[in-house]
Amino acid sequence: MAQVEATTERIIAAGPEDVFDALADYSGTREKLLPEQFSEYEVREGGDGEGTLVHWKLQATSKRIRDCLLEVGEPQDGQLVEKDRNSSMVTTWTVTPSGEDSSRVVVTTTWDGAGGIGGFFEKTFAPKGLARIYDAELAKLAAHFGA
Repeated sequence: MAQVEATTERIIAAGPEDVFDALADYSGTREKLLPEQFSEYEVREGGDGEGTLVHWKLQATSKRIRDCLLEVGEPQDGQLVEKDRNSSMVTTWTVTPSGEDSSRVVVTTTWDGAGGIGGFFEKTFAPKGLARIYDAELAKLAAHFGA
């Protein structure tokens, strides 16, 4: 099994602290940012950053639906880490300053891919599909701050 990685980024017209707070607000803002590929959203514990346990289903393709139960880890250096209890998937949101009153948000998801020919196709196509999904989420984040 090879590790698969999908990364996307966007500049958001808001300060890093505000952007980070919006991403970490699982009981309010975060659900509103999710594109149509996410369903069955439910905060099961916490709701604000570290210690949050959140569930959702992610429909990456018409046939591929991941049932995710994410633990939100302790933030470090502008990072929010979501680890899926149901798989090897880990998503890291990194928020850094990008000029005056703007932020660079990078979202990276990694997981252990399948082996064989299925793994080849997963490693080739899944990162692009997941990057499109997260790009839509980042667009909603930008719109949340009026951009």
